[in-house]
Amino acid sequence: MKHKFLSKRYWNSVTTPMAEVVKLAYKYDDLINLSLGDPDLITSSKIIDEAFKDAHNGHTKYTDSVGDPELREEISLFYNKEFGYRVQGSEIMIVVGACHGMHLVLEAILDDGDEVIVPEPYFTPYDNQIKLAGGKLVPLETYEEEAFQINIERLKTLINHRTKAIIINTPNNPTGTCLSKASLEALAAVAIENDLIMIADDIYGAFSFAESFIPITTIAGMQPRTITIGSFSKDYAMTGWRIGYILAPDYLISCIRDINEGICFSAPSISQRAAIHALRLRDSFQPELVDEYKKRVYYSYERINGISCMSVPPPKGSFYLFVNIKGTGLTSAEISKKLLEEAHVLVVPGNAFGKSGEGYIRIACTVGLDKLKEAFDRIEHVFK
Repeated sequence: MKHKFLSKRYWNSVTTPMAEVVKLAYKYDDLINLSLGDPDLITSSKIIDEAFKDAHNGHTKYTDSVGDPELREEISLFYNKEFGYRVQGSEIMIVVGACHGMHLVLEAILDDGDEVIVPEPYFTPYDNQIKLAGGKLVPLETYEEEAFQINIERLKTLINHRTKAIIINTPNNPTGTCLSKASLEALAAVAIENDLIMIADDIYGAFSFAESFIPITTIAGMQPRTITIGSFSKDYAMTGWRIGYILAPDYLISCIRDINEGICFSAPSISQRAAIHALRLRDSFQPELVDEYKKRVYYSYERINGISCMSVPPPKGSFYLFVNIKGTGLTSAEISKKLLEEAHVLVVPGNAFGKSGEGYIRIACTVGLDKLKEAFDRIEHVFK
C-alpha cells in the first residue's frame, strides 16, 4: 500500500499467504483450525504456579540485558545433560521468542547483499527477516522423493563469494522432516570448507519421533561457527510467554546484546522465571505433552493416506504434516479455499513456504483427536 506516511520500502509489500490465513480463522463459527502452530494445550500448571510465586516474590523488574543468570545456567545444564555439550553463560542470550532471536542474529552477521541459503520449503518469516537485515534469501529446494533431506551437491552449487550463512530447521516446519545425522555431518563439512555460519533454528527438538534430536552445534568443529536459536514455545507449550534464547560465541552475544538495547533491552522477567521452571520440571510434564502430539500426528497420517487424492510420508518430527494434494488437480491455494468453504477446515497452502511448496498443504495437529476426527470426516466428505 502506498501512503505518504509509510516508508517507501513497504509500498510494494505483499501480505503473505500465512498472514492471510490468520484472518480466515474467524470466518465460520464451526471452523476447525489446523493452520497455525499454536498448541491447544496450555502451559503446565506446575510452571504457571512457580512463575507466579516468583512474581509475588519480586521478579517483576528488568533482568540483565542478556538474561536472568539463573535461566542461562539452567540452559547450560540442559545442554550438558541432554547432549554432553558445554556452553558458557557468556555464550547465551535470552530473547523474546525465536523470531526475535533470528532478527537479532541476522542483524549481527549480515552486510548488505550477503546471501543466506535456506532449504525450501521454509518457515515463512525467514524471507522478510533476511531482507530486513539487508540480505538475500537463496532457496535450496528439497523434495518429497528425497525425504526433504538436503542434497549436498545441490547446496554446493549455490555457494559463492556473497554466501554468509545457512539456516537449518530440524525437526522442520512445514515438512515435519528431521535431518539425519549423515545430513548434518555433510552440512557441517560444507560449512567448515567454505567458512560459513550455520544458523540452527532448533525449536522443535523435543518432537523428534524417529531418532533422537542432534543439535548441529555438537558436531565436531561446528561450535565456533554455529548460532543456535531455541524456544520454549513448542517444546514446553509456552507460546504466549514469548521466551527463547540464542547460543553463540561470546563476541556474537555481545554484539546481539548491543543491537537489542534499542529494541527491548531484555526479555520479560516473569517469562524468564517460567522458563527456569520449565527446564527444571520438564521430566514431569514434557513426555506426556510430546506423546499427545505424537498420537495426533500418527492419527492424522493414517487418515490422510486414507483419502484417495492425498498422501503424506510417515511422520518424523514436529507436529506438522506436509500433505501432497497433487492428486486433486488443484493448486495449494485452491485446495485450501475448497477445504475452508466446503469443510470449514482451515489449513495453510504449501506455497506459503516457498515455490517448492506448491502442490502441498500444511496441517498443524494442534487440536485434540476428537477435533481431528471431525476435521478428516469433513475432508473425506468433500472428496467423496
